[in-house]
Amino acid sequence: MNDLARLADSALLLLGHGSTENPDSSAPTLAHADEIRRRGIFAEVQCAFWKEEPGFSISDYLFESETIYAVPNFISEGYFTREVIPRELGLEGPSTRRNGKVIHYCDPVGIHTSMTRLLAGRARELAPDIPVQETALIIVGHGTGLNAKSTEAIRVQVDRLEALGLGYGQILDAYMEEAPFIADWDQLTPLPNVLVVPFFIADGLHSYQDIPVLLGIESAPTAAASQRDVFRQNPVHLRGRSLWYSRSIGTDPSLVDVILDQVHDFQSAAAAA
Repeated sequence: MNDLARLADSALLLLGHGSTENPDSSAPTLAHADEIRRRGIFAEVQCAFWKEEPGFSISDYLFESETIYAVPNFISEGYFTREVIPRELGLEGPSTRRNGKVIHYCDPVGIHTSMTRLLAGRARELAPDIPVQETALIIVGHGTGLNAKSTEAIRVQVDRLEALGLGYGQILDAYMEEAPFIADWDQLTPLPNVLVVPFFIADGLHSYQDIPVLLGIESAPTAAASQRDVFRQNPVHLRGRSLWYSRSIGTDPSLVDVILDQVHDFQSAAAAA
């Protein structure tokens, strides 16, 4: 992140989904906001959520600063980033002046090129000592016909990971609700070691309930991620393989730098326009 001094009179608004059912949903967004606040880059740092308070529609009233950078803490472009957030914030384009403030609307964190670095780092941390040439790395997402951008974001990350030359025997994408299915993980690769990294912002219902059941780690959905040890059981020996399962990539503390990268990229694009 460059030119941090230029942000000293500006505010950062982190936009998350939130949940009325999952106690862990908003935790990463709040934690990343705390860390950015600690660094003293912005005059103000606040969060707003779709399913929790404060809501999107009142988010600009949270600030005294006249300039606000709004960053969606979402994994891909789609319904929320293209329709819900712009509607709720009253946005008219990349930059919108309203209520005496200017809101700069940045891209969602999940599509930034630096997310690839996080995924590679998470895979290394997950199983640092195994031979990578005998290992398949699977990036798993939801998959749905309602949002093709979600699937596209994962496929782009897989291509970028392959381009890094990390040495893994295979790097694959898989999904909960469309082919290739994560439930068939052992059929997707013949390799003896399999790393599975969920491409989600938070350890929500999908990552701590649904995917462990699809993988075969659990027989039925259980308690919230913060109340159980599913991410600390690695490796699990299933179907003749050694399987490592990670927490969602959005929980990585380094996502803070991706958020700041999106703000920097917005500034650079605006300066070049």
